[in-house]
Amino acid sequence: MSVTITKDNLKAETNHQLTVVDFWAPWCGPCKILEPILADLEKVYGDRIHFGRMNVDGNQEIAEQYHVLSVPSLVIFKNGRAAEKVSGIYPKEKLAAYLDKKLAEVTEG
Repeated sequence: MSVTITKDNLKAETNHQLTVVDFWAPWCGPCKILEPILADLEKVYGDRIHFGRMNVDGNQEIAEQYHVLSVPSLVIFKNGRAAEKVSGIYPKEKLAAYLDKKLAEVTEG
């Protein structure tokens, strides 16, 4: 189960080799579509990728800090540092291929 990320635990929860933070909002229809896809991928990647979710409502300053202009957006953290961001919905297979590439980058690098 992905961790709920807040401004208070953001640093600790992203201090992993690879962390995916889902910036979402309860009023966002596409976010509801992406949520089960990420839940499935979290089961697949287990302890190799840390997953978290941040509700942008009430955390707008953090969303702005990471240039999240629309939801859903995924911010990829490598060893505690934001590395890149992708926005929108992706099919599970396409997102899995992307995460495989990110995992290869952190394990090789």
